[in-house]
Amino acid sequence: MVDVEAGALILVALHAVIVFIATVYLSANRRPSAAIAWVLAIIFIPYLGALVFLLIGVGRLPRSRRQKQREVNELILARTDGLDQVSHRDQWPEWLGSAARLNRNLGALPMVGGNRIELLPDYEGSIARMVAAVDEATEFVHVQFYILVLDTVTQPFFDALARAIQRGVAVHVLSDYLACLMLPRRKETIAAFAEMGAEWRALLPLRFWRGQWRRPDMRNHRKLLVVDGRVGFTGSQNMIDSTYLKPGNLKRGLHWHELMMRLEGPAVRELNAVFLADWYSETDEMLPIDTSPVVLPAATDLLDAQMLPSGPSFDNDNNLKLYAMLIHKAERRVSITSPYFVPEESTMLAIVTAAARGVQVELFASAIGDQALVYHAQRSYYEELLRAGVAIYLYREPTVLHAKHFTIDDDVSVVGSSNMDIRSFSLNMEVSVLVHGAEFVQRMRAVQDEYRANSRRVELADWLDRPTGAKVFDNLARLTSSLQ
Repeated sequence: MVDVEAGALILVALHAVIVFIATVYLSANRRPSAAIAWVLAIIFIPYLGALVFLLIGVGRLPRSRRQKQREVNELILARTDGLDQVSHRDQWPEWLGSAARLNRNLGALPMVGGNRIELLPDYEGSIARMVAAVDEATEFVHVQFYILVLDTVTQPFFDALARAIQRGVAVHVLSDYLACLMLPRRKETIAAFAEMGAEWRALLPLRFWRGQWRRPDMRNHRKLLVVDGRVGFTGSQNMIDSTYLKPGNLKRGLHWHELMMRLEGPAVRELNAVFLADWYSETDEMLPIDTSPVVLPAATDLLDAQMLPSGPSFDNDNNLKLYAMLIHKAERRVSITSPYFVPEESTMLAIVTAAARGVQVELFASAIGDQALVYHAQRSYYEELLRAGVAIYLYREPTVLHAKHFTIDDDVSVVGSSNMDIRSFSLNMEVSVLVHGAEFVQRMRAVQDEYRANSRRVELADWLDRPTGAKVFDNLARLTSSLQ
C-alpha cells in the first residue's frame, strides 16, 4: 500500500514538473491563446498531452531549410537586374508601397510590373490550359502540387509531360508526401513519372529511418506550374479529379470549385523561385536560375504583381501579417473567399474592425465541408462576424468552394493557395500573389458575383436559432484550432 502511494506521489510530482517546464517553454515566442491551450491539454490529459505536444507542437522547419529559402531569394535578387521594377507605382494606393516592402522584408520577392494574368475558374478548363502550356515547352517544366494524382481527369496533363520529355524538355515534379500517401493511385502516379523519365520528389517526407521527420501535420500546400520561365500557373487547385476520388465524396456528390491564374511576365520567374527553393530544400540540388535583366514592355494594361511564399520555412507568419495589414487599410470593400476560415486573433480583429469602420465586408465559404473539425470550428466565428455587420455567403452544396482569395477596395487582390486560417498562417507552406490593378479587381468581382449568385446569405436571427447541439459542437471544435 505504501509503495502504491509513493508511486502515485512520484507520478503527481513528475506531472507537476512537466507542467512547469511546459509552461515556461510554451510561453516563449508563441501566441498566448495557443500556449494556454497546450498547457491546459498537458494539465488535464497527463502525459498524453505532453506526448501530443512533442509530436505536433513544434511549428517551424529546421533552420537549414529556412536558410535554403533565403538563399534562393537572394540569388534571384543578386543575379537579376530590374526585378524590382514596377509599371504603375504612381497609381498605387498610398499604403501599397509599404505593403510591398513588408512582404519583401518578411521573405517575399519584390513587386514587379509587366505581367499578364488570366483567371481560370473552370476546373477542367484550367487543366486544359496547363496541358497547352506544357505542350509548348522547349526547355523545362516545373510542377508542384500539394495533391498530384494520375486519374482520368489528369491523364492529359501526364501525357503532356511525357510528350515534353520526349522532346528533350527537363521535367521536375514535387508533390506533398503525406497528402498523396492518403489518397488512391499513389503507386500508379509515381510509376507514371518513372516511366516517362520525370524527376519526381516528395515534399516533406516522413521517413524517420532516414532522419526525415518533423511535425507530421506541417505540409507543403503550394500549387504551381512553371513552363520555360515564360508561363506560370498558381492558385487553389490540386491536380486531381474534382471529387478527390474519395468514396464519401462520390456518395454525397461533392466536387470542388477552384480559382487558378495563368501568368506571363517577370512574376513568373518569382513563381519559379518558389519551386527552386522547394526543390533545393528536398534534394540539395540548385536548378538553373534565369539571370537575364528584366525589361518591362511598354504596354500600359499590364499588372504589378508580387509573389509571397509563406509558411514554416520562414521565421515569421508573413502571410498573416500581410492579410491583417491589407484588411486594416481597406476603405470601401473587403471580399474574402476561404473554404477553411479559422482566423488568428489579429485577422479576426482586423475584419470586425473594418466592418465597424463602415467598410463593406463579405465572406464566401461553403455550406458543406469535407473536414469536420475545421468546418465546425469556422462556424463558431459566424456569430461575431454577423454582429459586426459582415455579410456571410455559403456556397450551395454539393459544390465545395475551395478557392482562396480576397480583394481590397477597387485595385488590390491576393490570390493563391493560402486559406485564411491558423493552419495556412503557421503550419502550411503556401504561395500567394499580391496583384495591383483596377481591371483585374473587376474580373475578380465577376468571380465573386458568381459565388454570391450561387450562395445562401446567412442571417443573424437564423444563425442564432440553429440547434443547440450544433452550437456546442461548433464551440468545442473551435478549441482545437488553438493547438498550434
